[in-house]
Amino acid sequence: MPVTLTINSQEMQAEPGPSLFDYAEQLGVQVPTSCHKNGKCRECLMEVVEGMERLTEPTEEEEHLQDNFRLSCRCHVKADAGEIRCHTMRRAAMRVQDHAMAIPQRAHVKVVDPAVTRDGDRILLDGEKIARSTGPIHGLAMDLGTTTVVLRLINLETGELVAVTSFENPQRFGGSDIMARIKYDTDHKGRLLQRTLLGYLTHAIEAFAVDPETIYELVVAGNSTMRDIFFGLNVHSIGQKPYRSLTEYEYIEKQRPSTSIAVPPRRLRLPMNQAGRVYGLPLISGHVGADAAACLLAIDLVREERTVALMDIGTNTELILGNKDRILAASCPAGPAFEGGAIACGMPGLDGAIERVEISDDDTVRTTVIGDVPPEGICGSGLIDLLSELKRTGRMNQMGRFENGNGRFMIDPGHDIYFIENDASELAQAKGANVAGLHIVLSNYGIRYEDIDVFYLAGGFARHLNVEAARRIGLIPNLPLERIVQVGNASIEGASIALLSKTRREELEALVKRIKHVELETDPDFFDHFVTGCQFIPVETSTGSAGAERECS
Repeated sequence: MPVTLTINSQEMQAEPGPSLFDYAEQLGVQVPTSCHKNGKCRECLMEVVEGMERLTEPTEEEEHLQDNFRLSCRCHVKADAGEIRCHTMRRAAMRVQDHAMAIPQRAHVKVVDPAVTRDGDRILLDGEKIARSTGPIHGLAMDLGTTTVVLRLINLETGELVAVTSFENPQRFGGSDIMARIKYDTDHKGRLLQRTLLGYLTHAIEAFAVDPETIYELVVAGNSTMRDIFFGLNVHSIGQKPYRSLTEYEYIEKQRPSTSIAVPPRRLRLPMNQAGRVYGLPLISGHVGADAAACLLAIDLVREERTVALMDIGTNTELILGNKDRILAASCPAGPAFEGGAIACGMPGLDGAIERVEISDDDTVRTTVIGDVPPEGICGSGLIDLLSELKRTGRMNQMGRFENGNGRFMIDPGHDIYFIENDASELAQAKGANVAGLHIVLSNYGIRYEDIDVFYLAGGFARHLNVEAARRIGLIPNLPLERIVQVGNASIEGASIALLSKTRREELEALVKRIKHVELETDPDFFDHFVTGCQFIPVETSTGSAGAERECS
């Protein structure tokens, strides 16, 4: 009997011989490729969830891949029975945000002074002629996340958002967290992570309904590692103490005026006007990268008189605390758990991910699935809901242990989606790192939680977070709800502001240079705060420490 082959939730019967790419074409599943199934572009990635042993052995072109990743054009079905389940690096169209939510009105920028302007039929970049055209002038803003890439196409003359798209970061074959990507990029020559990402980005840009020649600038926001890999820089130093980008070392040594990067598009072989520019926003320090810097533009911190905190929860959580007069920043190595990584049935917030969970009194589990399709797994917002519900109903204690003793909770038996104690442990450690970071940054600032006027939750994950659930398990402080503001993807918003306003871009360049970076790992109380933060208990504002008073130590 034939193999039952499932690609991106589409099922068919497959005979031995053809490749996964061949069968994807039969199913109508689009697989990225630039070399037309010759194994050279290395873009046709698939993750094999089940049935790896029913496929041919990896080829020489696949030597760079690890875990369950394969090049679909090199990988052929060899078995004549059984089941194979796999998926491409998926598009995330259902979760694309075309604006950030609830950010200060003064931060919204229409067209003020973009770097790319028009003078008759002359196209100018920073006032210098780069082309002649009477057509439209477009720019791109990109939030380059460890898990997801978001891309906006903007008309630079009107400020209009023309289109927005996103896709799963295809670099995941190099590891799900930043340190794994650094190690992979260091150990494997040929800039494989950069090449694969640029291939996917090229396809995304070409899919826009505009002539790529009308795109004159791309502004990139991403953490230090993602940004530097994108530009082809060596990231080894970011993985070693004191965790600095090469651009940061060069800035400290006065070899460059800023940690920002600007290169011509031809260096990255991107489909846009080759006379234009690709600009990487400046870093703050260490792992607090250009994505955090973009968030500062989105919340307009340079003009903020209140004391505000911003927490961008992700694989590498960034923390910002302060106002226009004084700012502290830190990064927490939370790992990929909140984005579905290292979780038995975890997945990013894409179609098929469970994003809401409710356990009723009669033990019925009700779920909401992104895209209104059959569930494939559970994403970060669903995991927070689940932890909260397990804690609320007494099925899990504050240490993350299941009270039923079997170590497993079935979320959706029909689709074999479950949650185990080890998942709770992964999430507890990610949460513990974030909570420890919050305690230490507040202590260094000399304030308590109740002194925070606004607590911004940034990022795609935080945008869909159930705040009540997050407070119940201690992911965020137990502040009054009116002080907690979910701002959505503040990084893409900040990148868009920088694209549309050269003045705001220059303000950011100056702002990042006066931010103090707090190194969490050197704080003597980090471990104590981490251990406390690993418990699924509310972070009460009355126990937040200020200065020498460290009641949680």
